[in-house]
Order: sequence, then C-alpha cells, then structure tokens
Amino acid sequence: MSKNLNISILMDFYGQLLTDKQYDAMDLYYNQDLSLAEIAEDSGISRQGVHDAIKRGEKQLEELEEKLGLAARFAAVSRQVERIKTLVEEIEEENTSPKLQDKIAELKRLSDEFENVI
Repeated sequence: MSKNLNISILMDFYGQLLTDKQYDAMDLYYNQDLSLAEIAEDSGISRQGVHDAIKRGEKQLEELEEKLGLAARFAAVSRQVERIKTLVEEIEEENTSPKLQDKIAELKRLSDEFENVI
C-alpha cells in the first residue's frame, strides 16, 4: 500500500488525536493534494513549518497504529467479512435445499449488517 493511502487511512482512525495544525496540514496535503507551498500560503506559515507539522503528524499516527493497531484490525475484519460473503455465494450456488437457502439468506443478512458496522 502506498504511503499516501496508508497515512490517509491512519488519519481516518486517529486524525482527531492530532493537533488542529497537524490535522489541517495533513488533510490538505494527503486528502486535498495541495503542495507544501500552497498549504503554507493558505495557513500563513512557512513551507518548512508545514513540512514539520506533517512529519510530526505522520510520526504520531504511525506510533498510534503501532500501539493500538485499529487500522490493521479493521482491514483484517474486512477481509474476513469478504471471505464469508464469497463462501456463502459458493454454497448458495451448490445447494438448492429451501432450508439451506433460508440459512444462506440469514448469513448474507448478518454479513451485510456486520459490514455496515465496520
């Protein structure tokens, strides 16, 4: 996964724990795709100040993920839900029993509900 995408994902999980200055600079840089110079001009601080805020924010996000692992757990659970859905579809194609079809429908409903929660 590219660093930009990884940082954007970490911002979704931990962004509110950054300072406002760090969050704003990182949001503009990673999510809005502005250059350091553009952010500096908009923020009224130097390009180096923006760079430092972003680097400190990146470090803090990576440390939080290392300690808490929320993004990694989310990705693992999402992969498991997708695997469950695939297996349910395969079972559905192979079996025509009405009772089994009811159970398959329930599994689909539950996996959809779970997916909407995560």
